[in-house]
Amino acid sequence: MANNRKYFGTDGIRGEVGSYPITPDFVMKLGWAAGQVLAEQGNSRVLIGKDTRVSGYMFESSLEAGLSAAGVDSMLLGPMPTPGVAYLTRTFRAQAGIVISASHNPYHDNGIKFFSAEGRKLADDIEIAIEDMIDQPMKVAPSNKLGKAHRVRDPEGRYIEFCKSTFGIGANLNGLKIVVDCANGATYKIAPDVFKELGAEVITIGSSPDGFNINEECGATSPEELQSVVVSQGADLGIALDGDGDRLIMVDHHGDILDGDELLFIIARERQRARGMNGAVVGTLMSNLGLEHAVRTLGLDFKRANVGDRYIMEMLHENDWTLGGESSGHIICLDMTTTGDGIVSALQVLDAMVRSGQSLNTLKSGMSKYPQTLVNVKLSQQVNVMELESVKNAVKEVEAELGKTGRVLLRPSGTEPLVRVMVEGQDGAQVKKLANELAEAVKGAISALAA
Repeated sequence: MANNRKYFGTDGIRGEVGSYPITPDFVMKLGWAAGQVLAEQGNSRVLIGKDTRVSGYMFESSLEAGLSAAGVDSMLLGPMPTPGVAYLTRTFRAQAGIVISASHNPYHDNGIKFFSAEGRKLADDIEIAIEDMIDQPMKVAPSNKLGKAHRVRDPEGRYIEFCKSTFGIGANLNGLKIVVDCANGATYKIAPDVFKELGAEVITIGSSPDGFNINEECGATSPEELQSVVVSQGADLGIALDGDGDRLIMVDHHGDILDGDELLFIIARERQRARGMNGAVVGTLMSNLGLEHAVRTLGLDFKRANVGDRYIMEMLHENDWTLGGESSGHIICLDMTTTGDGIVSALQVLDAMVRSGQSLNTLKSGMSKYPQTLVNVKLSQQVNVMELESVKNAVKEVEAELGKTGRVLLRPSGTEPLVRVMVEGQDGAQVKKLANELAEAVKGAISALAA
């Protein structure tokens, strides 16, 4: 539903800086519109945090001006991870939190996303009301009603203490050597201190932001340097966050990557072992079949949401479940916090290491990832390929060959004229062959339509 809106996508409003709507005039109007709507919901106080992009200064000022014009006070956090803004919004009893970030995108992109007073993504009706208000003429509040701006004192320290509180009581990281890659992003002042204060020896990389190097060959989307440093320094593990700190990838002492599926399994197993889990673990349509099978061996159910942490969150809330995540590294521990949090998720994995006395490499061995092949097929016209009879038959043939040990997924891209053909199974060579055959069948069906 969110995708059909004029401005808001599944994760706020995002795009290239200088291209509409990621312009200072639009963002000021957005701040005003949000202020008008939020002021009707309760107190008129909004937190603003940002990552380390150079454009963050400009958009922070734009939001501040728009909110002030609507009679709403701004509380400025400076560089702050997205989940940190969600946490502080709750603790300050603010009406909303706003994050200026394009997450894992390069510096020339930016975006605006909102949190409710509860530290969750805004309700659909609030986003729609803000969109409707953007299209109204901007009316400035009387001078005696204008909003003010305040700098929040020590927001980093407040959030660091919260992160540490999610680690096992009385437990510590003494004796562990950890490499932390902050992606030259919003966690650069925070993540290293969290792990140091819990007792770890920390080597930090990706912690010298200059406004332009966020996510550049570093962080969760480019962990190659982290892998190298972990091995060369003889570290026990590596932690890679993305530019706004809501995504996590880890590296074991051999330099091997653990993606979100493997980390989610480790957390689920520890939760189940320590106190038992209520309900299912939630993944997405793209979660590895090996994760689903491994979770079921724990005696837990596994459910798949649409791709995107928003949809995972919706399924968790609807069913009162607590744990879900994506293979990209967005992991949601609702028994700890209200949104995906890379630092908190890393601490849950480290808690499992400490309690078990096992290495990260050993902990991941409880799950075997199935080979997965993804082929992108370009669409020359708008068509739902799954409605085409020849494609349906091709899918049935592949599913019959795979049996119960594999699966097929055809998914349209949300941003490009593509359909993604994914095949997964136990035999890597078979999976690759079937994926390519199915992609050819899809191409043939599309060509036949155009003829």
